[in-house]
Amino acid sequence: MPRTGKAAISSDMGRKKEPSILTWPSIFKKRRRNRPVIRPNAQDHALTAWCDEAAKSLGLRDLGERVVVAWNGRMQTTAGRAWWPDRYIELNPKLKDCPPEELWRTLKHELAHLVAYERAGRRRIDPHGGEWQQACADLGIAGEQPFHNLPFKRRRMKRNHAYICPNCLVTLHRVRPIQRAVACYSCCKKYNKGNYHERFRLMERRM
Repeated sequence: MPRTGKAAISSDMGRKKEPSILTWPSIFKKRRRNRPVIRPNAQDHALTAWCDEAAKSLGLRDLGERVVVAWNGRMQTTAGRAWWPDRYIELNPKLKDCPPEELWRTLKHELAHLVAYERAGRRRIDPHGGEWQQACADLGIAGEQPFHNLPFKRRRMKRNHAYICPNCLVTLHRVRPIQRAVACYSCCKKYNKGNYHERFRLMERRM
């Protein structure tokens, strides 16, 4: 997904290395792709059993015995997601409100990813390349597109925290409060060669 432009820099006070330039999203949370965690009662045993049978029908017994399908209520606009080598499929609960064929198409789409990787072994493949397309055809969804067009709306979170630059007076709104010293990127770049300066430190503004 697109990210916002550079808006602020960190002081990194107390460290010997040079201050780093940060984009706004990285100030609050460093995004990492951790291994999936199956939440209690999230697994769908019926869909897991179907994937088990489908994989075994393609001669992939190990995949069939290890695959797990579960619902993830945190998914917003993504219909499904496949994890490899965990052999784990996550589905968006909003699919339950869609026509049944959309659920099954999404499930087969994600299972096709696992089938493609299982067949490839250690060989690197394109996630939506020929191996995946062949797996889709084997699962009955030949010509499947890489991305869905389901009308899933993203939940909008209210930005209750505002910060203002004392120099240029630009105001930035955030969902969560800033936890460390951050300065206006534009002013630091213009007046201090892109380095942090206390003069341009963002100040919290009452809303």
